[in-house]
Amino acid sequence: MNSPIRKVAVFVAIMMAALLLNLTQISIIQTPSLNADPRNRRVRDAEFAEQRGAILVGNTPIAMSVEAGGRFPFVREYSDGDLWSSVTGWYSYDYAQSGLESSYNEELAGTSSSQAADRILDLLSGRQPQGANLSTSLDPAAQAAGVQSLGDNLGAAIAMDYETGEILALVSTPTYDPNRLSTVDLDAARDAWAELIDAPDEPLKGRGTREVYPPGSTFKLVTAAAALEDGMVPSTPLDAPVSLPLPNSTRSIGNSTNCGGTTVSLEQALMTSCNTAFAQLGMDLGADELQAMAEAFGFNQDPTIDIGAAVSRFPEDIDEAQTALSAIGQYEVAASPLQMLLVTAAIANDGVLMNPHIVDTVTGPDLTVLEAHGPEEIARPISASSARLLQQMMVAVVEDGTGTPAQIDGMVIGGKTGTAQSAEDRPPYAWFVGYAEDPTVAIVAFVENADVARDDISGGRLAAPIFKSVMEALR
Repeated sequence: MNSPIRKVAVFVAIMMAALLLNLTQISIIQTPSLNADPRNRRVRDAEFAEQRGAILVGNTPIAMSVEAGGRFPFVREYSDGDLWSSVTGWYSYDYAQSGLESSYNEELAGTSSSQAADRILDLLSGRQPQGANLSTSLDPAAQAAGVQSLGDNLGAAIAMDYETGEILALVSTPTYDPNRLSTVDLDAARDAWAELIDAPDEPLKGRGTREVYPPGSTFKLVTAAAALEDGMVPSTPLDAPVSLPLPNSTRSIGNSTNCGGTTVSLEQALMTSCNTAFAQLGMDLGADELQAMAEAFGFNQDPTIDIGAAVSRFPEDIDEAQTALSAIGQYEVAASPLQMLLVTAAIANDGVLMNPHIVDTVTGPDLTVLEAHGPEEIARPISASSARLLQQMMVAVVEDGTGTPAQIDGMVIGGKTGTAQSAEDRPPYAWFVGYAEDPTVAIVAFVENADVARDDISGGRLAAPIFKSVMEALR
């Protein structure tokens, strides 16, 4: 072979090798990212051509695919869409998915690894492929109570069985109708998206799990837990001055309530939500101990719930003044309503934190169980003895403290109010977290913005009645 032909042959061989490498790169390595790319309309066309699985509450579908005909053989429909939108999310041709539609997208579409055998059988038999169904732990009465009691307020409410981790209600308000985004009239869907994404009350926000806010005095549960683990008891005396100067600062911390004296017990401080007592307690415990306790409850970690959720934050490397503010849930402490629910649930469950989940089972079209999510312990942030002492203190908050609006006749209720300052140009956030001994349910109620005077905003006035409404629905 002469030199020119040999050079051409080598060049062709190199180009063929490069082509094969590129094909391998695209078909094996890049396939998942290409399929997930929202610009890949072939994938979406294929998904809309197949019957997606249903999302069920009991035996009732709250999301299902129905035959449509035309370009899109199936369209997603949501029954009581406004009621369940915080859970289901949307499933849209142009705007992808959210909520359970997103976190269980592969199972609902029938493309998860657990459904590989079914896909092969469908191909061999010529059957129409069908996605798996999701059976949830949600309670319709509790969900409705959360939506109704929040009303026009921007906020969230979540209920959870603290012994099993089952989520019984998950509400973010304002709600929206996901049918407007799932319609196969793409022009109408685009108009709906533009309206919803530009709405000043931001209905597409997942305020219960995907947003974080200053938790205010509800965070005093974490500070109290650290104190109990450090050897204190509910009767331990704490300094509670009218005003507490912050170290190396011109600022001071005051009290929004009457603490009951300049020296109060730890229990009394929690009952009255005494800022100066807890701020001083935080400095006495130290930043490291507060951070360790916060992280034991799940701060600074990815949440394990089976729906999109944000990381709640406790600041690192803080000085004494910042520690004092952090101990009362201010400074840079930021928590989702879900996170404060988990703090409450662990306390109510004698220090055992169960894995929160919305979906109990994933079943194939033939009712074969593909996945099952039973009770699963994920952490023990505090000892059982400390948890029981904190339960005693939380019951006192509801019986004789700031949480009296959460009282329910015939039920033992423990709770904690919170009113969190954010910025001078916006009203405070209102919180209430609490639990019942029977049923074994913990609930968080959060109001981001309410149409009331600034001085009328408090966790007891605004959030506790929402807690009470959801709890009564679960009796």
